[in-house]
Amino acid sequence: MQDILKINFPGKLVFGKNTLEQLPEEISALSANRVLIVTISPLLNRLSTLIAKLEAGGIKVTVNTGINNEPSFADVQRMLDEVKGFNPDVVVGIGGGSVLDVAKLIAALLDNEQELKDIVGIGFLKRRPKKLICMPATSGTGSEVSPNSILVDEKDNQKKGFISPFLVPDIVYVDPLLTMSVPPAITAATGIDALTHCLEAYTNLFAHPLIDVYAFEGMRLIAAHIVTAVKNGSDEEARTQVAMGSLLGGFCLGPVNTAGVHALSYPLGSTFHLAHGLSNALLLPYVMEFNYVAAPKRYADVAVALGCERGADDLKTARKGIEKIKELISACGIPARLRDVNIPKEAIPQMAVDAMKITRLLKNNPRPITEADAIEIFNAAY
Repeated sequence: MQDILKINFPGKLVFGKNTLEQLPEEISALSANRVLIVTISPLLNRLSTLIAKLEAGGIKVTVNTGINNEPSFADVQRMLDEVKGFNPDVVVGIGGGSVLDVAKLIAALLDNEQELKDIVGIGFLKRRPKKLICMPATSGTGSEVSPNSILVDEKDNQKKGFISPFLVPDIVYVDPLLTMSVPPAITAATGIDALTHCLEAYTNLFAHPLIDVYAFEGMRLIAAHIVTAVKNGSDEEARTQVAMGSLLGGFCLGPVNTAGVHALSYPLGSTFHLAHGLSNALLLPYVMEFNYVAAPKRYADVAVALGCERGADDLKTARKGIEKIKELISACGIPARLRDVNIPKEAIPQMAVDAMKITRLLKNNPRPITEADAIEIFNAAY
């Protein structure tokens, strides 16, 4: 357990169905003159009332839908150049994790003497000049409440993290109904990503009793409802419970963070442009198989959170949890093997080399992972 726990919560959190309708009033209360909304084209219809109400109140609004894939340094720089002239008072991110990660960085870098290259890593961002509101449209990354943003650096094709308390939004709205239109494959991948946040926080070398509460409940909610949310996307109850599980996973990211699964998934995203949630789902059971012998009690608790009965001992219970994860992945229709998503086997040694660079996450893993171990895990997942 870590000696010092640091949590940076958003200043205000609103969770519930139809809370999108309250957002115009929230933004108006900030006395904003100009608002930048970072979002995606498929959400524009849902946001038309919000935009109309803001404009009717005399607020100038500009909408940027330039982020469609996992974002790069160049994507953020391009958006910064596009919106500098508009110079918003408030930045609102409404979308999946990529959109929220970018909105957070835009709010931090507008009117800031620091540049993107100055703030890579942990704790380098010194301030955020603009007000920031985030609203997730998927139940997955937890970016809306985390101090993290992740970008691909095109110079070396590696994913890089930006971690700072200034990247935690001022205000967060979570409206589970905004996730209703997310297609099954994305619902599945983002849901397993959120489950992985909780699971890796709970089994983390730096796990903490306060965060355990969020992590355990997040696992329980997602495991119980993800299959329904995937198979019947119009089920409001399932969507709401998975959204809450995802939010709880987001709260785990700042104080405790993730570990081996996320570290090993980075090369899948940066080299093969696989969606982040899918990358985690492909590796999760195999990293669990590697880890559980080092932390059997923790992994037994995971199994219980996932809905398994306790076995004769912790090791047997932990194994049930690994089988349960495989069942969930299968029931959600997610590919189970690296070969199913056309990762070439000969890429594995380089993927292991790249994964070893993600030391900020590897240090959290309950069992040390060497390059040889990474190769073994990738081969098991193949």
